[in-house]
Amino acid sequence: MSPLDWLVVAAYLIGTLTLGLVVAKRGAKNLAEFFVGGRAIPWWLATASMAATTFNVDTPLYIAGLVARRGIAGNWEWWCFAFSHVFLAVVLAKLWRRSMVLTDMELTELRYGGRPAAALRATRAFLFAVPLNCISIGYGMLAMRKVIVGLGLLDNLPPLPGDPRLWAVIPIVVVVLVYTAASGLWGVVVTDLVQYVLAMVGAVLVMGYALGDVGGFAALGDAVRDAGKSSHLAVAPVGDDPLVPLSTFFGYLAIQWWAFRNSDGGGVFVQRLAATGSEADARRAAIWFNVLNYVVRTWPWVVVGLAAMVLLPGLSDPELAYPLLMKRYLPAGLLGLVFASLLAAFMSTVSTQVNWGASYLVHDLYGRFSGDTDQSRLLRAARWATIGLTVLAATLSFVMDDVGQVFRFLILIGNGPGLVLLLRWFWWRINAWAELAAMGAGLALALATFHPALAALSFGQRLMLTAFGSLAVWFPVMLLTRPERTETLVAFYRRVRPGGWWGPIRQVTGLAPLDDLGRDLASWAAWTAAILGATLLPGWLLFR
Repeated sequence: MSPLDWLVVAAYLIGTLTLGLVVAKRGAKNLAEFFVGGRAIPWWLATASMAATTFNVDTPLYIAGLVARRGIAGNWEWWCFAFSHVFLAVVLAKLWRRSMVLTDMELTELRYGGRPAAALRATRAFLFAVPLNCISIGYGMLAMRKVIVGLGLLDNLPPLPGDPRLWAVIPIVVVVLVYTAASGLWGVVVTDLVQYVLAMVGAVLVMGYALGDVGGFAALGDAVRDAGKSSHLAVAPVGDDPLVPLSTFFGYLAIQWWAFRNSDGGGVFVQRLAATGSEADARRAAIWFNVLNYVVRTWPWVVVGLAAMVLLPGLSDPELAYPLLMKRYLPAGLLGLVFASLLAAFMSTVSTQVNWGASYLVHDLYGRFSGDTDQSRLLRAARWATIGLTVLAATLSFVMDDVGQVFRFLILIGNGPGLVLLLRWFWWRINAWAELAAMGAGLALALATFHPALAALSFGQRLMLTAFGSLAVWFPVMLLTRPERTETLVAFYRRVRPGGWWGPIRQVTGLAPLDDLGRDLASWAAWTAAILGATLLPGWLLFR
């Protein structure tokens, strides 16, 4: 990179840090300001922040590798989540906002009662905040490391003690920590808006230069076909030996999206929806997130992945295609801008995840079980939790090698409890024991699939095993254990008033539901068709 490139990167980092610190006063008031922005985040800012969070530096690398190995159809590995994301927008966003929780884990003790609910909240908060969250942040750091290596940024550095890759990531992590720990959610979402725009600009620039070399969309399609890889252009598995096994494709469409641990939008999305000003704003933010996440961002990366197959044939690590094409084509200044866009994607996701993880550790563990209500101490604990999670994630990132493999591992070990998380909103009979059983059984079955005796299973078969195996455990457990106490269910229903199977509780309260579940499900089906249709249409038009 030239001095001009480094000047662009420095300007971005200084601007991001300044912007984060400008809003620091808002995050320094209390825990509600730090974690949910005082419930005053505009819907459009929440939308951009949700989209930026799912757009990490690993994303273009992951999709380039996915397209090279499994073709366009491989993207159903993440396209399938449109079913649950649209369900969140149309059906659940208003319920989450109505519950008035600070974190999604807090809902556990609103919906369930007694010691099982407390144990479930503590267990899930720790698992999601520390091991799962740090692995997720870690593979983003792995991708950042690959970008740095792919651009050759370490080649001319003087000898440094320890692993030089660590020294490459440390300055970025420090900037993230400063503005995240200082300003809380306001600093995260304000900088997320800038970071999403910059990251998309970078993706379009790389796509444009690669297409210019290939000769345009039509020439790219012809080149892929001439290379004997026409199956890579299919949006669904085709032929006798499809790149994506049919069992895996079925698992994506029919299982993964409802069985996954975030099927109800839990985690960072709930944090953003809880931070909006009203139910209508929460719904609007979630719908437009789907547009940005699927319709807008898909094809620049897919096209780069296809172009890399033509321009960089035989690449041993296809995930390096994106930074290698950057290095090949982008002139001075633009290379720095696109590198800054990847920094932006990386920083937006890391800042979101450490803020979200800290909310679990402080609100759902320390604050809940210590009884400490002093806001200054809780804010201090939140900032220390932010630092600790970032350091642990950076440590884990150095034992990872393949972004796609880590992504699939996280999906698999989170498979199983999703159906319970959905049904608890609509069926009074779901209890804490059912959720505990679903979580434990899903995790145990997922880890069991890595045994050599099961190594031949496709990813889709593993999804089926964990989803239906978990169902076979939690459903009998629910029937064999007592329902939640009537007063607990009544309090939850009075606050949220969802549609569905709440007959006995509805009779006690005398309150009708605020939502028509049947109408909401019809709206969900229509919106899902619209989002996926708009996502797939450009590919059909470009590559037939």
